[in-house]
Amino acid sequence: MTLTAGVVDEAATRIRTAQETKVACAPVRDLLDGLGIAEAYAVQARNTDDALAAGARVAGWKVGLTAKVVQRQLGVDRPDFGVLLADRGYGDDEPVPLSRLLQPRIEAEVAFVLERDLPERHVNAVDILRATAFVLPALEIVDSRIAGWDITILDTVADNASSGLFTLGLKPTLLHQVDLRTAAMELTSADAVVSEGSGAACLGHPVNAVVWLANTLFDIGRTVKAGEVILSGALGPMVAVSGPGTYEATIGGLGSVRAAFIDE
Repeated sequence: MTLTAGVVDEAATRIRTAQETKVACAPVRDLLDGLGIAEAYAVQARNTDDALAAGARVAGWKVGLTAKVVQRQLGVDRPDFGVLLADRGYGDDEPVPLSRLLQPRIEAEVAFVLERDLPERHVNAVDILRATAFVLPALEIVDSRIAGWDITILDTVADNASSGLFTLGLKPTLLHQVDLRTAAMELTSADAVVSEGSGAACLGHPVNAVVWLANTLFDIGRTVKAGEVILSGALGPMVAVSGPGTYEATIGGLGSVRAAFIDE
């Protein structure tokens, strides 16, 4: 085993152990110091491969760091991506057990569902429009295995882009029926507005985030497939989930989606 492979394995084990024990771990950037973003994605891939070997199934992808303010916070100039596993998805208003999470936060997003494989080349916005079956309102339940959310870009990428769970609305909308750039978002909990934004907050337009994802995956030899779900990035600020309760996001032209957190 090479030195780099050993570091990747150690970082992956640290994150996987935190997920399994529900005890947040120290950042992994100390292990990855002197390495780069490619090694952080290798950590992510190692844990994804282990999950697939244990019977998990890939449902799609998530795009993170689409907001400029968050990019500046972590000292990066581009988004990142993570893998969505099918057993981490929930339907509209379906109970979400807090026991599955460590330190959850929630954000409203637009989910793209593809009806055809994307071309095996760099794509543009037109390719995304042609390949998308419909879009849905979505809630990404972001989570970090890193204690206190003490993260840099290396930590969040290694930790599957801080992916936790996700909830999808169940009313599909065709892309030509909605202007996603101007679509207003409001996230509420206990009758109070806790986050606001619009489609423009997501790289200027959510379609831009999907283009970035597809081209980034192509560059590493992967493509987005028919039937996969893409969470395109936050439309407003993340909100901490402190306990049981219901969060509802309403997105103009798409309708609403609810996540109901419960103690088991």
